[in-house]
Amino acid sequence: MKKARAFLFLFCLLFFSGLCRSMIVYAQEEESDEDIEEEIPVDEYEGVAPSLYSSGEQIFSFTLGAVIPLFYTNSDGLASNGTNVNVGGGGYLSYSYFLAPRFFVGGEAGGAFAGTIGENMLYIVPFGVRAGYQFTFSIKNLRFEIPVALSIGGATQKYLETDYFGLFLKPTVSGFFRLNPDWSFGLNVGWLLVPQWTKESRKNMTGHFLEVSLSARFHF
Repeated sequence: MKKARAFLFLFCLLFFSGLCRSMIVYAQEEESDEDIEEEIPVDEYEGVAPSLYSSGEQIFSFTLGAVIPLFYTNSDGLASNGTNVNVGGGGYLSYSYFLAPRFFVGGEAGGAFAGTIGENMLYIVPFGVRAGYQFTFSIKNLRFEIPVALSIGGATQKYLETDYFGLFLKPTVSGFFRLNPDWSFGLNVGWLLVPQWTKESRKNMTGHFLEVSLSARFHF
């Protein structure tokens, strides 16, 4: 009986001493972890995309905005101060692939519409390739990107029963705020040129439209 009590007393003593030792070691590890966390410098750009891109980065853009008719030109210059077309709207989907940190290529497709003073509708559906150069800068922790692009391709134009397919050309300047590594949001200003070339050069006309739009870009 005495041996059993002595054994039980020894077991309890060893158990509680081991428990206390474990608690002391755990507390010391906790303090060490806190010290390490305090010593690690906080990255003030954490979660923000780098100012320069890597080759192979890609972007999808979703764009909506206004299409403002300006004037027509022909082989003699300015054909008309007015266009008989009201302000319309339009939207685009575009894709960009970065060949270098600032240079990108891709494509876009979309559509635009505008009413006329005769209460009819003019439709323009452009699609083509695009290339551009992107400037980047930052203010404190805020990142901004300014792509300058040129789009060229074909455009279907429809007015009443008349259909025409021809060239379109559009230089664009944009400004984007990079919200995080995945998304950026910005404003675009583009000059849309849609020529109508016929067999008789004197009848050739080129429509000039100003596009002002908002875009959301997804980066991957």
